[in-house]
Amino acid sequence: MESHRLVQQLSFLREIDRLKSVVRQSPLLDRSRKENSAEHSWHLALYAWVLEEHAAAHVDVGRVVKMLLLHDIVEVDAGDTPIHGVLDGSQEAREKLAADRFFGLLPAGQGEQLQNLWGEFEAGETGDAQFAKALDRFQPLLINVFTDGGTWAESGVQYQQVLERYGPVIERGAPALWLVARDWVASHFGRAVSQAQCKVDNDDGK
Repeated sequence: MESHRLVQQLSFLREIDRLKSVVRQSPLLDRSRKENSAEHSWHLALYAWVLEEHAAAHVDVGRVVKMLLLHDIVEVDAGDTPIHGVLDGSQEAREKLAADRFFGLLPAGQGEQLQNLWGEFEAGETGDAQFAKALDRFQPLLINVFTDGGTWAESGVQYQQVLERYGPVIERGAPALWLVARDWVASHFGRAVSQAQCKVDNDDGK
């Protein structure tokens, strides 16, 4: 017979299966479809494990991995929050309600522990959380660069906007990654400008 604690844990695990159905704006690198939030979380966990040495300060990579596996489960209720989208100001409240519901499914002590980790990530004040947040910005930036603009092209995002929206968070948690990302971004937008100018010149010559 299942214990009450096990029933609660299995209920939580069944509920978060729905994260696989939350579609993000970012495409897969092969551009075959958009990624879902569960895939994003899994990929970020591996980023943390592989790139630990590039954190701005010493981090507990086990805690960082846990944060990244947890950080988006609220999207099952609250939906994805695109960095380039227009928000109505209620997203934070919806995510807090979702966190209360999800972590409330677990046994009290375990639920509180996971919700505290989620809250630490959201606050972004500890070294572990800052590294986690840096990776959460770096991964979609990489995807956009290596899919010829990805969501930037779809949303008409400009060079300066990328620097402002990604730069401070990545640099704070993983400055070495920002040095690489900054060069990628400059190269991407430089190439895009050159292609656009070439098209204008060709049109003018017709």
